[in-house]
Amino acid sequence: MDPGTAEGVGGVAESDTERRRRRAQFLRDLAEARELRDRVQPRRAKTARLRHAMRMRTFRW
Repeated sequence: MDPGTAEGVGGVAESDTERRRRRAQFLRDLAEARELRDRVQPRRAKTARLRHAMRMRTFRW
């Protein structure tokens, strides 16, 4: 068995925590990229916010 696989020394719990850590880092980077894009293109960001608000208003729960 390859030590780099998920079934390595730490078992499933270690790979799960590693996956969660990587996912959290990815989501932080994604949010940072969105904020940067919103600062660079404020008109597009405003349009996206209005479009999202309209979608939320017309969404049926």
